[in-house]
Amino acid sequence: MDENNSAAEARTAETRARVEHAAEVSESAERVADLTGARMRTAEQAARVPDVVVITGMSGSGRTQALHVFEDMGYFCIDNLPPRLILQLAELVGINSGVGRHLAVTCDLRSQGLFDEISDSLTALREHELSCKVVFLDTADEILMRRYDENRRRHPLAQPGESLASTISRERAQLAAVRDASDLVIDTSHMKVRELRRRLRRAFSELTDQQLMEVSVFSFGFKHGMPVEADLMIDVRFLPNPFYDPKMRTLTGNDKLVSDFVLQNPVTEKFLEAWWSLLDVAMPGYVAEGKSHLSIAVGCTGGQHRSVAIANATAAYLERGGYHVSLSHRDLALANVRTS
Repeated sequence: MDENNSAAEARTAETRARVEHAAEVSESAERVADLTGARMRTAEQAARVPDVVVITGMSGSGRTQALHVFEDMGYFCIDNLPPRLILQLAELVGINSGVGRHLAVTCDLRSQGLFDEISDSLTALREHELSCKVVFLDTADEILMRRYDENRRRHPLAQPGESLASTISRERAQLAAVRDASDLVIDTSHMKVRELRRRLRRAFSELTDQQLMEVSVFSFGFKHGMPVEADLMIDVRFLPNPFYDPKMRTLTGNDKLVSDFVLQNPVTEKFLEAWWSLLDVAMPGYVAEGKSHLSIAVGCTGGQHRSVAIANATAAYLERGGYHVSLSHRDLALANVRTS
């Protein structure tokens, strides 16, 4: 009887081990598939991003704002460049060197013969194995007239004695061929800047909107002054303070003893659960708003123990969520830290 029970238990254990092993293999395969899929998506996204982007369109349609978007995406940007100089500039800044740099330029009708010049430039770029796309920004005439009236600016192409309506009409006629040949036409008549930013990022960035937002997480001490640059600030002085333990007084939140004391406390665990929930709601909102940089400050009394530990945990949490995070501790150099 005992031998039968032992044999049954052995078979059960063997079956359980096989099931667990199969689950581990399946989980490993899923991780590999996810990683492979992510790499393929990144490669596909990188492949569709051109080496050079030419931004043109109606004066007052948002070319300068568009160029700022490309600058935030890491492109090398030049405003009002004659199209015939695009290839020379691309070679000068190393766009064709294989280092992954991209170039964005704006061109307008102050470059005479714009259509022919852009066409010739595109041909020259292709001959040098550089990819290029043309973005045309358009806006309704009445909107352009209102913008110039509100800004009290003179149209850059206006001739002496020419009305604004006539100038806009003439520019539109001269740009018709360029518009028809463009790869992407965006009507900015009723488009907010953040919508334009989102549209261009989706079309021309190798990164997601989430990855494009630079997130700065830093700790600080209230006794050294509140940070004025913080977009989001959290006060963690309510957490148990390691300062009152002689063993931790001269340590910092970077030390495991202090970090464990802070993070493994039941009060902190409850706080972090709520803090993560807040970030899970707020961060996508900042991304959707098109924010290019977000600063998160974590403060305690001296900026040595609690704020450092929580800032470290916050940065790690956001990095796991796919955000590009930089971490610093503003007042740690002012703390009474043991150096031996």
